[in-house]
Amino acid sequence: MSNIVDQYRITKEPYYRAVGDEVELYEAAYSVRMPMMLKGPTGCGKTRFVEYMAYKLNKPLITVACNEDMTASDLVGRFLLSAQGTEWQDGPLAIAARHGAICYLDEVVEARQDTTVVIHPLTDNRRVLPLEKKGELVNAHPDFQIVISYNPGYQSLMKDLKQSTKQRFGGLDFTYPEHAIETEIVAHESGVDADTAGKLVSIAERSRNLKGHGLDEGLSTRMLVYAGSLIAKGVAPLAACRVALVRPITDDPDMRDALDAAVTTFF
Repeated sequence: MSNIVDQYRITKEPYYRAVGDEVELYEAAYSVRMPMMLKGPTGCGKTRFVEYMAYKLNKPLITVACNEDMTASDLVGRFLLSAQGTEWQDGPLAIAARHGAICYLDEVVEARQDTTVVIHPLTDNRRVLPLEKKGELVNAHPDFQIVISYNPGYQSLMKDLKQSTKQRFGGLDFTYPEHAIETEIVAHESGVDADTAGKLVSIAERSRNLKGHGLDEGLSTRMLVYAGSLIAKGVAPLAACRVALVRPITDDPDMRDALDAAVTTFF
């Protein structure tokens, strides 16, 4: 294995609490190198899941946080000026395809559609990446796999994935875990006791009921871990929830009052 992707290996097992058969399904998908699409709300564990699977399969993982300014060259590669003249530098997708890593495009719908079409030849039976500027066709390494994630509830119609892209992928749905499992995750990740973790999850569940009624998104598991970490460091629960849960999610005074009230109910 080339050294270039060794830096992308995950050396310590990430904590991931399975909630269904997603681990087995992903392993089966990887065994046939099926491109995978992870769908679900922000902060519910999609990225952690990919990290865990890359660790379990012992494959390097190259993650790209997609954004609307990202060009195809950012993914594929470009010529750069150097002292010797110009030299080609592979982008993250080309590195993964060439050297057999898993390439994870996080929040892929944030990228422009002309950028996402560059993944098409890698996600069908061709498994090739044309480097048009360089006049090279990269045949994907046998270990290469592409994984994308997105948040279906958050996209405007302008920003959904095209059918021609979606139909190249297998799909796994992610959502916030049920109460007991989420409590276990928050306690494990933040270091608070199960009782405190359970209260944080209850606050989050109330906020998720407000989605579409003043909140774009409910509180994520990730935010609960932040709040728990502050409480574990000795910050008073009310203050920790204000800083880690209520203030980041909304600027609307009425929504803040409603969330503050939920916090005081439990703490």
